[in-house]
Amino acid sequence: MSDILIVDDERDIRELVSDILQDEGYGTRLAGNSDDCMAAINAEPPALLVLDIWLKDSRMDGIDILKAVKRDNPDVPVVIISGHGNIEIAVAAIKQGAYDFIEKPFNIDQLLVVIRRAMETSRLRRENSALRNRDASVADMIGNSAAFRGLIGNLDKVTKSNGRVMLTGPAGSGKEIAARYIHAHSSRANAPFVTVNCASIEPDRMEEVLFGRETAGRGVEPGLLEQAHGGVIYFDEVADMPLGTQSKILRVLVDQQFQRVGGNDKVRVDLRVISSTNRNLEEEIRAERFRQELYHRLNVVPIAVPSLEERREDIPLLAEHFIQACNASQGLPLRPLSEEAVALMQTMIWPGNVRQLKNLVERVLILGEGTGPIEARELPNDEEKQANDGRVVLSGALATLPLREAREAFEREYLLTQINRFGGNISRTASFVGMERSALHRKLKSLGVVTSSKSGARVAHVEDEATEPTG
Repeated sequence: MSDILIVDDERDIRELVSDILQDEGYGTRLAGNSDDCMAAINAEPPALLVLDIWLKDSRMDGIDILKAVKRDNPDVPVVIISGHGNIEIAVAAIKQGAYDFIEKPFNIDQLLVVIRRAMETSRLRRENSALRNRDASVADMIGNSAAFRGLIGNLDKVTKSNGRVMLTGPAGSGKEIAARYIHAHSSRANAPFVTVNCASIEPDRMEEVLFGRETAGRGVEPGLLEQAHGGVIYFDEVADMPLGTQSKILRVLVDQQFQRVGGNDKVRVDLRVISSTNRNLEEEIRAERFRQELYHRLNVVPIAVPSLEERREDIPLLAEHFIQACNASQGLPLRPLSEEAVALMQTMIWPGNVRQLKNLVERVLILGEGTGPIEARELPNDEEKQANDGRVVLSGALATLPLREAREAFEREYLLTQINRFGGNISRTASFVGMERSALHRKLKSLGVVTSSKSGARVAHVEDEATEPTG
């Protein structure tokens, strides 16, 4: 994509333009009619298209070709060649998305100025696209827990296909990063990755944002679907998409084409669709807030993204990654984590999941002093508030129990927390709490604590919970 395609039905003119541009160091290709032009574009999109409006003995004129190029290859700038008396048509072409127009007969200096500017525009668009793709490819997946390895295994299975993927999991668990991982390791890695934040777009603007619009004053304004052509469109929190838009997206998935708001032309797109939600879409369907047909179209390959609670083993790795990222992006100090801080972070409750952990690390680095290790006292700890003299403050519920029941309740919660902290590994738990493994097994049995598999990891829970559904 580094050459210029010159399309004109007059051989002398297209060869003259080609000679001028080759003298300036540009590579060129030539086409004398619409069929040759479209064949050249389909074989390899050019960096720039120089296009005559009138093409004799062709199925399409210059405006038809312009519309097709803006539909299928919107990043290719188009410079229109216009003869005397065609200025109004040339201006109309600008409104359809042409970069500029040149009037015949040519002024060579003017021609070169327009070509240079258009080629610079093309270069910047390619660089911006490359930067977007680079951002997608460096969306780091960090972890080593069984739940994380299970997630990566599932993601790797879908990277080489074009199947639609539905990512489920709580808010902040990393669903968009998982979607970017699929894109970065797929055959579409060099094409766009476009995110549709369904929850943040006003319902009455959703269709314009997705499909784009056509107006007399501003011409064609491509929407997110066109911007994602050839790549991946990611519907973040798809349950928040308005019902009316859902039916139109369903048609896009079936037909791979749509009409812009205010337009009549069909716009063809080649897209891979990845969606995510933190809601139960089957419940949303029963409540008539989500279309069942769309659910079945999007939910071809369901993949669950585990919560941070299900991968507590990964907390030290994630925290260290965020410390390094804050240092690189904001110049915040590279502070290691103390063992006490790690232990506390692995036992904390994380309703905001990985996003909450990232925000906590950033806050500690901003408010902390010095470059020494991050200590446990710097972390918020709502679960085990301590008095100023270091004594543990009992919760109201625990303080009302007799000693034996309070001790059992404490031991049960303490051991549940430690087992889950170590990913269900009983040996590591026994070593940390200072018990023989056999003694720990007896203690767990007496407290009614068991472990079972969930999202590829061993999770501890009270035995009565074992019969509850985990899906």
